Amino acid sequence: MTTTMPELRFDSKPENIAVVERLIDQISEDHSIIPEHYGNVLIAMTEGVNNAIVHGNKLDPEKSVSVSCAIDEKNLVFRISDEGPGFDYDNLPDPTAPENIEKPHGRGVFLMRHLADECAFEDDGRIVELTFSNVLA
Repeated sequence: MTTTMPELRFDSKPENIAVVERLIDQISEDHSIIPEHYGNVLIAMTEGVNNAIVHGNKLDPEKSVSVSCAIDEKNLVFRISDEGPGFDYDNLPDPTAPENIEKPHGRGVFLMRHLADECAFEDDGRIVELTFSNVLA
């Protein structure tokens, strides 16, 4: 049986990352995220929302970010969407390359791809879907 959480929608302000942190905490409390997976879910989701706010919507408070979550048995599937122009998610610089290692940006998509079991982009990168498998007790 799949449970769908109500969609969250908020302005593109960095302080609204806290909304997603509270969502992850609530899901963990209600559906028992296995402690060893909690950090991966939290980091991947905050990176995704930060990317939507900063890179997608360019910190424009007139634009919003939406987050939805579907929960089934042991899995979580999140969708993060923004109102930006999209981006070429298949051609991003490797943040682990020596020339990029000191750069303060450019790790968000890399982290999402490595921390989630699946990371898929839709609508020219305006939507990211993160799947975390077998993370619920």
